[in-house]
Amino acid sequence: MCYKGIETTERRAVVEFAGSSNVLTFDVGGSHVSAGLCDLQGLQVIQASSAPLPAVVSFDGFVDLLYTLGREAAGAERNVAGAALAVPGPFDCEAGVSLMQHKLESLYGKDLRGALAARFGWAPEQLRFLNDASAFLLGEVSAGSVRGAKRAAGLTLGTGIGSAFALDGHAVTDGKGVPPGGEIWNIPYGDGTVEDLISTRALKAEYLARTGKDEEVVNIAAAAKTDANARQVFESFGLHLGQVLRDVIAPFHPEMVVVGGGISRSAELFLPIAQKQIDDLGIRVVTSSLLDQAALVGAAAFWRDEFAPANERSADALPASFAPSRF
Repeated sequence: MCYKGIETTERRAVVEFAGSSNVLTFDVGGSHVSAGLCDLQGLQVIQASSAPLPAVVSFDGFVDLLYTLGREAAGAERNVAGAALAVPGPFDCEAGVSLMQHKLESLYGKDLRGALAARFGWAPEQLRFLNDASAFLLGEVSAGSVRGAKRAAGLTLGTGIGSAFALDGHAVTDGKGVPPGGEIWNIPYGDGTVEDLISTRALKAEYLARTGKDEEVVNIAAAAKTDANARQVFESFGLHLGQVLRDVIAPFHPEMVVVGGGISRSAELFLPIAQKQIDDLGIRVVTSSLLDQAALVGAAAFWRDEFAPANERSADALPASFAPSRF
């Protein structure tokens, strides 16, 4: 679908900001972009919309894509407090400016906050940005598998490995036991980096080395019941994950670690092995319960916490100008 050709007569705000208990959230992934209308008080996705991310997209085309998905997710709702976007790094979340050059090159150095604010007819401060791995973890801490955990870590297992750390419900990127920037993918490990051992690329490469077959992870997982090589690949993955949990994640002393991403859908093949590596540390590893909605929920939690006092995180606690409308 082409989003660039929206008529200028439609280039007005989807919503009129007058205070709301709902917020739009976006999850910018590697191949898809999702949008959700989220309830700030219950932290639930009311309705969602998604679309493939074009291999090449202009800056204006990307803004139009987000606008269209936001409009679809909002549906008939015209009273939305703002938006929070979960984005991959590197990204200047404070400024709303992408620093990515390996993908979405057309966004590099552009004022995405200002462009989206103009497109939606909002004030720039109604838009917030956060790292996608942090959004995933905040979703699970707020309303998912690690809800209420004082100290938690999150790993997204996919094309690469994303990581995040949370203390008292807030994402942290420094402090005792937190790797620089909260990122572990590039930490030297073994003969390479953490991502060289824990990623789609690593799984596929090991299976290729064993069998000579270049298969997708989903196919390797499906074959594990009858294919000894497939089972061994996942067992090796679980062993590496457990070692990384012990050596890289455990210094943060999390009560729980939640894993998500595409590879986590085959968790039964590797997670028990990983868990055994850290049983003596009192850390429990669980899978995401929110799945594809985790980042959308986490973005809503982040937006709410930007405006609500730390001890009163509910929609009713928002400042007067952001108080929820009554219907």
